[in-house]
Amino acid sequence: MTEWILFVQLFVGLLLIPGEDASCAIELTPPRVVVKYGDPVSVKCTTSAEEFDGLGWEASEGGTGLKEERYVMLTVQSVAEWDNNPMCFITSGTNQCSTRLGLVIYTFPENISISSSIESSEEMRENEEYILTCSILNIAPVQNLTVRWYQGNQIIYSENLTNSTKKPTNQTSIFRFTPTRQDDRTTIRCEAHMDLGPEGPQFNASSRELSIGVKFGPEIECHTVEVDEGESLDGKCKVTGNPAPNIEWLKDGRPRSLTNPLGRHDSGTYEVKADGLTLVEKRVQLNVFYGPEWMCPHTYTVQEHTRHNLTCSQGFPEPTEIWYKEEEEVQLPHILTRSNAGQYSVRVSNNRTTLNFTVDIVVHYPPSHIVELEDSEVEVGEVLGLKCSSVGNPRPNYSWIYYRTHNVNERTEDGISRLIINNANGFNIGSYTCHAWNEKGNVSKTVRVTVKGAKQECPIEIQPETMVLQYQSSGQSAVCKAKNNVSDNNVYWLIRQKNGTNKKENISWTPNTHEDWDPSPVCHAQVWGIGWCNKTLHYILYKLPENISVNGTVNNSASREEGSNMTLECEIVDVAPAKHLRVRWLWQRGNETIEPDSVGIINKSECSFPEDKSPVTVVCTRNITLNRTLHGLQVKCEAELNLGPEGPQPPPLMTSDPFTLSVHYKPRINTTKLPELVPVISGYKEELVCEADGNPAPTVAWNYTATAFLGPNGMLTVNEEGTYICIANNSLAIVKHEIKVILTEDYLPLLAGFVALTVVAISIIFIFIYSIYYKNTKMRRYNLKNPKLSIHNGNVAHNGWDIQLPVTKLS
Repeated sequence: MTEWILFVQLFVGLLLIPGEDASCAIELTPPRVVVKYGDPVSVKCTTSAEEFDGLGWEASEGGTGLKEERYVMLTVQSVAEWDNNPMCFITSGTNQCSTRLGLVIYTFPENISISSSIESSEEMRENEEYILTCSILNIAPVQNLTVRWYQGNQIIYSENLTNSTKKPTNQTSIFRFTPTRQDDRTTIRCEAHMDLGPEGPQFNASSRELSIGVKFGPEIECHTVEVDEGESLDGKCKVTGNPAPNIEWLKDGRPRSLTNPLGRHDSGTYEVKADGLTLVEKRVQLNVFYGPEWMCPHTYTVQEHTRHNLTCSQGFPEPTEIWYKEEEEVQLPHILTRSNAGQYSVRVSNNRTTLNFTVDIVVHYPPSHIVELEDSEVEVGEVLGLKCSSVGNPRPNYSWIYYRTHNVNERTEDGISRLIINNANGFNIGSYTCHAWNEKGNVSKTVRVTVKGAKQECPIEIQPETMVLQYQSSGQSAVCKAKNNVSDNNVYWLIRQKNGTNKKENISWTPNTHEDWDPSPVCHAQVWGIGWCNKTLHYILYKLPENISVNGTVNNSASREEGSNMTLECEIVDVAPAKHLRVRWLWQRGNETIEPDSVGIINKSECSFPEDKSPVTVVCTRNITLNRTLHGLQVKCEAELNLGPEGPQPPPLMTSDPFTLSVHYKPRINTTKLPELVPVISGYKEELVCEADGNPAPTVAWNYTATAFLGPNGMLTVNEEGTYICIANNSLAIVKHEIKVILTEDYLPLLAGFVALTVVAISIIFIFIYSIYYKNTKMRRYNLKNPKLSIHNGNVAHNGWDIQLPVTKLS
């Protein structure tokens, strides 16, 4: 009830008190809070009043209601209300006052952006106005937000932005920019700054740099150009503009090179064109000043044994020429040789002035024959140097033709070319051609290098190096390339056709898996320094056999009697390539695998594997001698097509159906059960068992003269002496076994009676001896007097045991 009264008092106080009371006895800690949107906030409200009814927070988030406590906490785990304006209230009777918390909720953008009213800010034109926009998105609050525009590091514009709303807004600053040519190749950026006071963070952000390009001009800034003879027009008339204009000088409508030297006849009026942002034309007067004219080049080059045309001066009056070589006056011959080469001083004079000039006469002649280059031999792994030298003017240039590898270096100095082979190997074997040339001619020489202990290598790369394909499988291509950037025009495949001819293919070859059994694919390449060489692709097209079976034939006989020779044949039909077959014989009896030598098979298997790569039938034979232990044995043939690690893994394995051996053999009587001598006790009977094995199964019979009883399964019961003959018979032979039966007396009853009598006698003797021993050693005589069971006389009675009866020892 008390809480309800406090709430009513608070509500009435809010209605009656329109504003905050500056003298209210409330203290907020802290009094001002700057918090990021979504972050937690906690503020303590404390009163110093001695008497009051309640203290509480009024807020859209974190309100507490009135509490009878000296302080209450405003706690918000995550600020989510932009318009939250918390107040702390205290009530005392009918009086109420409040203090409002200074709460600032902010959010800053991660960055700001700058944009231009045209697509590319580098395409602005001079003196045209453009609008640049600085965008500041999702910022709150907007209090004293200052936007500054910079060109380079200089402020060119500043703007203050303010917005009364507390929620995030998008702010923009507009800068109207009119560029001049001085603004070309500068940058503009905008920066945003906002200060939320000492309790909050400072917002500082900068946009990217916007590159400014200003197009202007062109302008031709010259009217009259004056140059000395021998100078050029390049740079003599200043032309400005962006883009940089293309400048052209024309005289009488014909263009004039800007870099050629000017002569006295080049004076006159020219039309200058500057083509840039626009095309500008202007007429310019060119004046050329010159003194005495020198006609010859400072360096005169001539082919040996040819007539020269040196006319080195002109003027009016015509000047005189005096030639000097090594400070001696000379007459220059009309036909020059290499001995006339050198530097000359020429004095040219007329009545206006005298000039001295220098002329270098260069006589060119082709390279001489190459010397110091011969056939060479080097050990594998060693270093070899080849030297090529020639004399000519200009000094000869050198080039080498050979198969280039990483271990070969070339070096040319002092007019000599050297080729160094380091760590020589098979790729360095071949021809090496040195070319010496200049503009007057060329010579060449070829030598051969041999690397002892190395084999000539063919720098061909085949991908893949091995190709193993199954018959009628999807196609796969083999690509052949020569190393070190050899042209593909010099690389090709040679593929053998079914008719024996070779077909030329490009660097990529795709075999036909239906018929390319033996294409012998060879890649050929022509390589500098080596010539034509080749490399063979390891290619296999394989086919699994259609069938595998085992058969047996008996040599020279239609029967399969024991001791006959039989040839077992394993036939593997339509398999390729046959030479990769591995054939194994399996011998089994039921589920048990039998080693062949345990049943008398010692001959090895013989197989014929044709070299043909196309499908063939392979026959493997094994000769065995039939014996009865082989009867019923199952023989299988197992064929494995092992094509190496590039072939299918595991290698395909095929097994034939079992072939069961059937051996005919003579009867054999079991003499273990039927010994030759059989003793029979008189009056008793004995059973004779005649058993025999053979194939076909034999019949068993007895032949005898005495009285006997013939039972089933060849069992004969006898009780008389005599000779009994067991006969086993099949289609191969008749086998007899003779048994002699003799009668013996039955001594068993006599032996049993004697044994029984002996046992009785021994028993009587044993009983007699035992009774005497027991009486004398184990027993004592005692007299029983006045027995008192309660009194113990302390005598040992029987076998060491104490008894309760009083006894007296008598003896």
